[in-house]
Amino acid sequence: MHLGHDLDEKFPHRHTYSAPATERPDGSRRALRIGLGGPVGSGKTATVAALCRALRTEVSIAVVTNDIYTREDADFLLREAVLPPERIKAVETGACPHTAIRDDISANLEAVEDLEEMSGSLDLILVESGGDNLTATFSKGLVDNQIFIIDVAGGDDIPRKGGPGVATADLLVVNKTDLAPYVGSDVDAMAHDARAQRGDLPVAFTSLKEEGGIKPVADWVRERLTDWSAGPA
Repeated sequence: MHLGHDLDEKFPHRHTYSAPATERPDGSRRALRIGLGGPVGSGKTATVAALCRALRTEVSIAVVTNDIYTREDADFLLREAVLPPERIKAVETGACPHTAIRDDISANLEAVEDLEEMSGSLDLILVESGGDNLTATFSKGLVDNQIFIIDVAGGDDIPRKGGPGVATADLLVVNKTDLAPYVGSDVDAMAHDARAQRGDLPVAFTSLKEEGGIKPVADWVRERLTDWSAGPA
């Protein structure tokens, strides 16, 4: 069963703005834009870094990070040298991260457009939200797909609590599964509750400390890139 229609009625704010145009001013196809959101400490920046390492030899990637008053996430990616410095841009939201990714998306749109203009032909732009909560969603005017990241240390009741981030994101990631025995979280219960919330929408379980731990998310992104490339400009 697909819950999309029911969720549109339950969480109508998740589709603010219309989808952005798929072409650049020169008529060529623009980069696929994927947003990553989730609570503070769930592993969003580490997931972005791991995706960059996994995909950077296959496709041309850039990243936009959001922090309220700092460039901390962008600085982490720069220290890790996951991409050339000119492929990483920081947005300081100055307010609740929800606003910058859902309500007033202008700063993020400017950053995305600047990256495309400066970097030439990009295949993928990852937009990472600042730390947010279960209500966070990205405007459809900013990104084409959304990943929502939670972690087992946040409690195994998080999928059961639901909310638009858990229930409606194109991909739900349950991160830090290696910590489950130490924090008393039941990963099987989280999987069951996630299916109940999401229907047929996919869920990936990751442990970024393990070799290849990013693979299920990277494979999902590869599938989105294939679909994106096959679509009309």
